[in-house]
Amino acid sequence: MRDQAKVLIIDDEPQIRKFLRISLGAQGYEVIEAENGKSGIEKCALETPHLVILDLGLPDLDGQEVLAKIREWSEVPIIVLSVRANEEEKVTALDRGANDYVTKPFGIAELIARVRVILRSRKSEDLTSSEIVSGDLKIDLAAHRVFKGENELKLTKKEFALLTLLARNAGRIVTHQHILREIWGPAQESETHYLRIYIGHLRQKLGDDPLNPTYIENEPGVGYRFC
Repeated sequence: MRDQAKVLIIDDEPQIRKFLRISLGAQGYEVIEAENGKSGIEKCALETPHLVILDLGLPDLDGQEVLAKIREWSEVPIIVLSVRANEEEKVTALDRGANDYVTKPFGIAELIARVRVILRSRKSEDLTSSEIVSGDLKIDLAAHRVFKGENELKLTKKEFALLTLLARNAGRIVTHQHILREIWGPAQESETHYLRIYIGHLRQKLGDDPLNPTYIENEPGVGYRFC
């Protein structure tokens, strides 16, 4: 998808837009620009981009509002790019449907890597498929079985549900609250110790090093991402 992918940048800073336009263009992406929230929403509807990079500090609408409005009618992947580094802003954006959150100042190599991951997972995404495959890991959704290479992994029902939820959102940070709500129910949204324990068990069974993860990446204080 990379050569044909269209990226919409919604940011009021001309120098940021220019920097992203040059950097993404050099990687083969087509870049569209919007300098405020209203224009960004309109261009998202008219241009049907493959991915949106959204600043939160826009002059007319708060970026969180722009995100919510786009999510009313579109599932286009959205990367928030903002100087707002506090945990609450990150969790709010991710719960409203952002796929990733990058704080300014940012490294362009890291940002482009995240763009690649999201577009790659989007391209191969097929939620009607009975299998999810990532490298040597295969999740058989119909049979509730997980294989790593030729070996079947023995997961509990909760571990299987947790792995499936993360894998269905590959490349996207899934917040602690969302995971707990989906798997344990609304009453358990604050019980993050449950989640840490299950993630630990799951990593052990996957042979996943938390310091150098192959499958499950931790975003401290926010959530987890299936690599």
